[in-house]
Amino acid sequence: MNQIAGLLERVREINPLVHNMTNVVVTNFTANGLLALGASPVMAYAREEAADIARIAGAVVLNMGTLDEELVENMILAGRSANEHGVPVLFDPVGAGATPYRTASARRIMAEVKVDLLRGNAAEIAQVLGQEAAIKGVDAGASGNLDVEELAVRAARELHTAVVITGREDVITDGLNGWMVGNGHPLLTRVTGAGCLLTSVLGAFAAVEADRLAAGAAALVVYGTAAELAAERKGHEGPGSFQMELLNMLMAVSPDDVLQYGRVRPLKAVQQTGGEPQ
Repeated sequence: MNQIAGLLERVREINPLVHNMTNVVVTNFTANGLLALGASPVMAYAREEAADIARIAGAVVLNMGTLDEELVENMILAGRSANEHGVPVLFDPVGAGATPYRTASARRIMAEVKVDLLRGNAAEIAQVLGQEAAIKGVDAGASGNLDVEELAVRAARELHTAVVITGREDVITDGLNGWMVGNGHPLLTRVTGAGCLLTSVLGAFAAVEADRLAAGAAALVVYGTAAELAAERKGHEGPGSFQMELLNMLMAVSPDDVLQYGRVRPLKAVQQTGGEPQ
């Protein structure tokens, strides 16, 4: 946990530039969340500058929540530029499986861009991998018979990327090692864009830490802890107050909070070769 706490401090010290090509529903919330955490957001979608912004960013976050063909093309331009310049790319395949076009777009991005971290719910990750799972709109249906740990490991191995699957507990794995993170709160499912913001928070940590598992676990613990603190303070007032308090807690959450509230355990579906994040 000391390593996770240290990465939170590093994000705030470095103030990494996170290039977000995200959806129109969550742009403001994502930008404010990154600012509260201590990162520096930029939202740049135009073909004329997407590649240029990507090459100078600390991380590039691709989110296909509101999808069209021009955006897909520009995401690929930005992603390839990031690949060429050693900038980590994170991909959130929002609603993969909801329509054939959405699924095909997610798989095309994965095929044409080297993605360093793929984040989604179980159904989205399954669809990207070519496995059927229930989707309603851009929301996941019940995970049913999906073994989330096994799915994450399989996706990481077959797609050659670190994978985060979020749910009641969050899974992160590179296919060889992995962690379960138990932080978070159910009210996150009542706020549009909470998952999208998480992907960008993962980007902020990936920008300051090359170890994808360490960066991902740190982001999940910090974000989940901030959500727990927000719910404790304002959750009784409903999702609107919770959303605003989540921004407050992303700014206020401390290394001491991480040490006190962080809940991380090894992933059973992989053979561990290291210890718990310190």
